[in-house]
Order: sequence, then C-alpha cells, then structure tokens
Amino acid sequence: MFSGLVTGDATIATIKKDTQTITMTIKTSTSNLKGLKVGDSIAVNGCCLTVESFTETKFVVTMMPQTFKKTTFKNSKIGDQVNIERSLQVTSRLEGHIVTGHIDDVVSLIKKQQNENAIELFFKLPDRLTAQVVPQGSIAINGTSLTVMDINKNIFSVGLIPHTQENTNLTQLAVGDQVNVETDILGKYVAKNLILFQGAK
Repeated sequence: MFSGLVTGDATIATIKKDTQTITMTIKTSTSNLKGLKVGDSIAVNGCCLTVESFTETKFVVTMMPQTFKKTTFKNSKIGDQVNIERSLQVTSRLEGHIVTGHIDDVVSLIKKQQNENAIELFFKLPDRLTAQVVPQGSIAINGTSLTVMDINKNIFSVGLIPHTQENTNLTQLAVGDQVNVETDILGKYVAKNLILFQGAK
C-alpha cells in the first residue's frame, strides 16, 4: 500500500522486453533506496512493482505483458522521468490517501493552464470510472495523490501546487500525453455497493 507522496527523482535506465515479461531498471538517488530489500514493493508511476535486484542507485523490476499494455509503460523510453514511492510501513503517516498501486486506466491530458502559482491539469476519464471520481475527492495520477478540483461529465481537473510541480513528473506533461490513473479505493467500494443495492431493489 502507498500514500501517493512520490518523488520524481528517478529515471528509466533500461527496458528489456521478451515474450513473457518486461524488465526495467530504474535509476534514482541513494537516499531513496535506503533499507531496500529484494521483494519489496515500489510504485513506479503509480504501478506497484516488486524489486528483483538493486544497487546503491538502481533497482530492477519486472512486469507481465498485461501490466505493460495497460499502463503508460508501453510508451516509455530510456531516460524518461518517473515518480517512485516506497511502500508504507505500519508506523508511516498517511499524508496523501490510500493508493493500492493497481492502475485503473491510462488517460490523456486535454488541457493545461497556469493559475497564479498553481498548474491546473484537465484529463478525460473513460465512462466506467466517472462514478468513482468526485469533487474534493482523491485520485492518483502517475502515483501522485491529488485532490479533484472539479469534474464535469467525464472531464476532471487537478491542481499542482509548487511542491508537487518540483517533486513529480507531472509538470512536464503536454496536452496529449498519457498518465496512469487510479481512482480512490473508497469510491470503488461505494460505487460497487450502489450497484448491488440497486440490483437488489
């Protein structure tokens, strides 16, 4: 489990594809890997992946083709900046929101605008996810915990404060770029229960 408080201090060093798996090496600072162990979970652009091996400044993760195709990794290239987050410990403070690391879909940026010192980003959701997103609710974009500013039909917006701009890869997004999105797990359960309740009636 994660909280959505990521660091953008990481880049893709290698990508290796074969018929069964895709292996990536991620390069980051030594401080981000302190205490890391083989088998630990790290979210990379919001996708929960398992550490296969590591050095002081790099770690290797492997994903199945289904995960690769369902995420923005299918368009990734060496040198791309990625957001990473180590999994929460029992003693960790939950300062963002509960993020599982299971990507719901890939969505496109359709508008980007500067609002004083904040940047507002607009994305288009697939219809099946709209019931899980509400104004002032939480959503994870490339693993980053953000507050939904507004939603109109299937278009929602989020704001990037200066700290988020400086510490994630979201600032460099251009219109048309795709991101990994995970809706709030609480919203999923509410939407599911409503469907079951309506079906029972």
